[in-house]
Amino acid sequence: MAESRSRPTSEHAGRPRTPRSDPLVEAEKHWREEVLAPALAKGPERRSEFTTLGGIPVDRLYTPRSPKSSFERIGYPGEFPFTRGIHPTMYRGRRWSMRMFSGFGSPEDTNRRFHYLLAHGESGLSIAFDDPTLYGIDADNREAFGEVGKCGVNVSSLDDMQRLLAGIPLAKVTTSMTINGPANVLWGMYILAAEHMGIGPDQLGGTTQNDILKEYIAQKEFLYPPRPALRLVTDTIEYATRTMPRWNPVSISGYHIREAGSTAAQELAFTLADGMAYVDEAIRRGIPVDDFASRLSFFFNAHNDFFEEIAKFRAARRIWAETMRDKYGAKKERSWWMRFHTQTAGCSCTAQQPELNIVRTTIQALAGVLGGTQSLHTNSYDEALQLPSEDAVRIALRTQQILSHESGVPETIDAFGGSYYLEWLTDRLEEEAHRYFDRIDELGGVVSAIERGFFQREIQEASFRYQRQVESGDAKVVGVNVYASADPVKVPRLKIGEESRARQSRRLKALRERRNASKHASALDRLRKVASTEDENTMPAVLDALRARATLGEIVRAFQEVYGPYRERSMF
Repeated sequence: MAESRSRPTSEHAGRPRTPRSDPLVEAEKHWREEVLAPALAKGPERRSEFTTLGGIPVDRLYTPRSPKSSFERIGYPGEFPFTRGIHPTMYRGRRWSMRMFSGFGSPEDTNRRFHYLLAHGESGLSIAFDDPTLYGIDADNREAFGEVGKCGVNVSSLDDMQRLLAGIPLAKVTTSMTINGPANVLWGMYILAAEHMGIGPDQLGGTTQNDILKEYIAQKEFLYPPRPALRLVTDTIEYATRTMPRWNPVSISGYHIREAGSTAAQELAFTLADGMAYVDEAIRRGIPVDDFASRLSFFFNAHNDFFEEIAKFRAARRIWAETMRDKYGAKKERSWWMRFHTQTAGCSCTAQQPELNIVRTTIQALAGVLGGTQSLHTNSYDEALQLPSEDAVRIALRTQQILSHESGVPETIDAFGGSYYLEWLTDRLEEEAHRYFDRIDELGGVVSAIERGFFQREIQEASFRYQRQVESGDAKVVGVNVYASADPVKVPRLKIGEESRARQSRRLKALRERRNASKHASALDRLRKVASTEDENTMPAVLDALRARATLGEIVRAFQEVYGPYRERSMF
């Protein structure tokens, strides 16, 4: 018979127990009273209050009692809720993609830059378009004067896209296109350019930014009213879901929201709110959530506050995973993933002492990597002055390569995970985001909040607060309001002349002369008819118009004839 086990007896048995003190509480109390207090008595801290760049108050010390999240909500990489990363091996298995945003001048100019970048180790392309292209204006339009090729590549026709991609192995290289208002048209050009090379849509991998909601919120390069514009985005989601399994039809973008002056918490909340709006619209269209959710991607800014940025990325993954599973009922694990691209903060780059931007970019890139990004663009040090020179682009790319091969950072996963401060800050940013979600819901959703000017006012107020801190000297910017220099800036200049516009205009004139006028007119009529319906996808009609050699500007005008232009109401 097994020996019975009983509690040990004690001479104190039966007496009331004194509550045991928490050793962590006692240790912290001792530190504050016996170590900290005497130090503060000798001299105060640098400031009475410390905050993150986004204005979140920061305590002097964080302890095991600071974070609110349980271990289950922190978890392991590759497991729900993916706080620590979406892949179980992260960069130990595959490094992030090094994807440099590039574009200037004519399609041939940018094509040469693409080949240069690929030859120097870039693993994916990212196309920057000029302002006329972003606004859906052909190069020979008088409104394009002085802007053709100046801040990106000009693409006015399918022929231009074919020149831009000449010699690029599109079945092997993934491409990101930063285009929004006319995204469906440029995407159509890309599809047909690949078709001309013998590459089918199902072989193409890449991303179209195509986040029209953030245009109304931040960047302001919209072409149509919000509701029909949202319909066109949903058309691209549906078309990609049916025909292009390797393509991400939308890259939901916080980057521009941050560049407009938002805080990290606002960037997080507004970006995810936009993402939910796209999910809502696709489900309303009748597309099952697990059919498209895995192809949604995100695009974030990496700014100067190192820990706030890492915490933002971790909070974003967790919120999105829980939202997709619990709110939308997604069943597939890949539908819960937040895959995102990161770009270092252009708004942090200074024209004064521009070489210091190399340091800023390095810190920001490191935050992106430690935050678990899937791909990364590092800004060139001369971007506050001009389009990047080849030398500046090379240094920016080499910055990533040094982080990847020399720093040791990729060797372990979520290296700061478990840091009391980082976990507390991740929780705090998540709480701030949910407060914004509640406010947006109260306003009737994202589109209604846009129409009421909610996002615009929030960003304007945050931007104004920060700029006032810079001008007062409370926020230090090295080389600008502290450690400034009167020495002249010496940066090799990359100049784009008017020859790009002249060449593009000649090409458009020749295109219009040689195309079949009847097929062209018929294709645009068909496009207008489909756009005026509510139940037919517009992408096939866009592709047919491009095959008939309709230009970018002509297709955009056809949509505007149906939807009308959009003029934002002044908020301030």
